[in-house]
Amino acid sequence: MAIATVVVSNESSAVSVCVGDQFKLYSFGADHPFGSERHDAFWGEACRRQLDSRVGIIAPVQCTEKDLARFHEPEYIEYVRKSSENGIGYLDGGDTPSFKGVYEAASYIVGSDLLALEKMFRGEVARIFAPIAGLHHARRGSAGGFCVFNDIGVLIHTLRDLYNIQRIAYVDIDAHHGDGIYYDFESDPDLIFADIHEDGRYLYPGTGFAHEVGIGKAHGRKLNLPVMPGSRDDVFRAFWDQLEEFVRSFSPEIILLQSGADSITGDPLSHLEFTPVRAHGYATRRLCKIADEYCDGRIIAMGGGGYNLLNIGHTWSEVLQALVDS
Repeated sequence: MAIATVVVSNESSAVSVCVGDQFKLYSFGADHPFGSERHDAFWGEACRRQLDSRVGIIAPVQCTEKDLARFHEPEYIEYVRKSSENGIGYLDGGDTPSFKGVYEAASYIVGSDLLALEKMFRGEVARIFAPIAGLHHARRGSAGGFCVFNDIGVLIHTLRDLYNIQRIAYVDIDAHHGDGIYYDFESDPDLIFADIHEDGRYLYPGTGFAHEVGIGKAHGRKLNLPVMPGSRDDVFRAFWDQLEEFVRSFSPEIILLQSGADSITGDPLSHLEFTPVRAHGYATRRLCKIADEYCDGRIIAMGGGGYNLLNIGHTWSEVLQALVDS
């Protein structure tokens, strides 16, 4: 579906969405699962449901190198910048291709997250959805799993450095384990990590086992809930009750949700069989309730993975619907 250029609105809204043509630049090519059409697959369905009339729009903006350096190593930032000039090869061991302009494309994702965060703490918006975001596989010094810069990691450090928010709950329902967040915050007692994902024995990145619960002072503050291939909504809901109790027990100050649509049945890169309403929509509504109780309503949802365009449209629209209805 071809979608016209998004008209940017500066009007304040209870919920705002990061959409715009620049997000389509973050694409690894027509034959790659992570392509430019993912943006329009979501926004087209959201507009069909008339959700566009109920949200504010946050324009794509690039971040600065200083922003990236809150999470990423300077040597890696420079590596991506140089790779962006020629667009040759891979940024990791073979999953994440380089392309000309990849630095700028990835910077739009991080920058728009940060602009949304700024608007939230200025009181202009209570809840945020960033569909082309949630790049949870990138590490401090490397790319991974189609993720160049880890916008979530940057958000976490920015929340602490600029907004004095310490106790952050990160919830991940993408089919793939959020290794770039788990391992880089494994010893951080104030990053509450809760992740329902396909068992790492069957899916990239091969991590996120139940015994991984954090180390040092963070022991017991990480919850990995691997599920078997073919798991359906009944399994998700059973694990969700455990996750929700875990998150509540730490009284977070803000919630970050990575709502990858690749855990929905029919995704070509994973093997779960969740549905948009009973998994992602339900999870978002429950997290909004927690956010209202503990976080002054603050919740930022990110799209994450998802490689079936129909699933992307329905799943992320359910997430946005839940944010709006709450």
